[in-house]
Amino acid sequence: MIDLQATGRLLKRAQYRNHRAMERALATVGTTLAQWDALRAIAEAPDSSAHDLAVTTFQSDQAFGTLANRLEAQDLIKRTAGKGRRVEHQLTAAGRKMLAAGQAVAAGVSVRAFARLSKAEVATLHELLLRVAETDDA
Repeated sequence: MIDLQATGRLLKRAQYRNHRAMERALATVGTTLAQWDALRAIAEAPDSSAHDLAVTTFQSDQAFGTLANRLEAQDLIKRTAGKGRRVEHQLTAAGRKMLAAGQAVAAGVSVRAFARLSKAEVATLHELLLRVAETDDA
């Protein structure tokens, strides 16, 4: 019988190794995984609120707010007032450039991470992880 807890630990170990590799690679272009992920999330959903971006990037609202302050100080994003208390986020030209540089190095990390799997195995893994990620945890 497969030990499901051991399987969960393997998943976490793979995630940890991927994050470490991404951090190292993204440092070469002057960003971090958290910063690059925030830029990616803003690019995919411009004018999103801080709360929506925090959820998308797996952060607390407070942590995302602190990160957004740093990104704005680096002129990578701009924030504008939305409806009510909502603050909306957009990439600047420098942010789009940093995102593109990060995407190039992240693509290389991903290729190396899955190099031991065939295209069919990667597709199967993707489908299986989708099913696990969509499991109701209530």
